[in-house]
Amino acid sequence: MTEITRIKPGPRMSMAVVHGDTVYTAGQVAKETAGGSVAEQTREILGMIDALLAEAGTDKTKLLSASIWLTDIATFAEMNGVWDAWLAPGCAPARATVEAKLAAAPLKVEIAVIAAR
Repeated sequence: MTEITRIKPGPRMSMAVVHGDTVYTAGQVAKETAGGSVAEQTREILGMIDALLAEAGTDKTKLLSASIWLTDIATFAEMNGVWDAWLAPGCAPARATVEAKLAAAPLKVEIAVIAAR
């Protein structure tokens, strides 16, 4: 049986889970920039994802899939500007982006990824 490793586990969820050679992150939301622009929040979230992937022994060059939630789809281009600058060339994952209400009003972006190790 393949071992399951939980990164930054809490009572409700873990920030990431590693199963075999696959890393799943929980949806990440801004902490420092909550209430800020979509670009600011996206930049912070992608930094958080970089840190989680590093802790799991991988990085953004091994992304398989990404799910992105925006509170206003009109901010799609703003988020993509930061996403495109962050993404490693030639390593774009399968991705879905949708408009959704998030858990708290100051949050404008939530991102979850799946990566290989």
